[in-house]
Amino acid sequence: TIQKRVAIALWKLATPDSYRSVANQFGVGKSTVGVAVMQVANAIVELLLSKVVTLGNVQVIIDGFAAMGFPNCSGDIDGTHIPILGPFHQGSQYINRKGYFSMVLQALVDHKGRFTNINVGWLGKVHDARVFRNSGLFRRLQEGIYFPDQKITVGDVEMPIVILGDPAYPLMPWLMKPYTGALDSEK
Repeated sequence: TIQKRVAIALWKLATPDSYRSVANQFGVGKSTVGVAVMQVANAIVELLLSKVVTLGNVQVIIDGFAAMGFPNCSGDIDGTHIPILGPFHQGSQYINRKGYFSMVLQALVDHKGRFTNINVGWLGKVHDARVFRNSGLFRRLQEGIYFPDQKITVGDVEMPIVILGDPAYPLMPWLMKPYTGALDSEK
């Protein structure tokens, strides 16, 4: 039944149990556990992801960041490493700069820390900037279709809607990052 498949998938995803152990727990075969986990994961991605991870009201997000001192900002982006068990095939590609096996999760969040865009599945060895440049988010931002064309004037400069990133990300007209050089009073 669908209920049993969901229960199997939730059990497997929530515990460190092996496929054999989960299969024994539910009275099914190991391959049935694998199929159920993939079916439920695919259903979550297809049916729920776009309802849960969504941009939402851009103006509310901009106003929220403005209240924190970041005008015309619509998100904050960063990557994180999700620890995984080392795969047998190409395992070295999954070892991140901190020395453990991982996959990269890139997330754009709003002013309250809620996900508005995610990209997951890159090998742990891959740099945040490469993940970003190969994401659908980057393409939509580059094409100017992710946010409305809404600019404000700061001093004598027109500033578009931007997202904030750490120094690993490229400086773009729509992506602000910290200045990494030596600052003097002029800069």
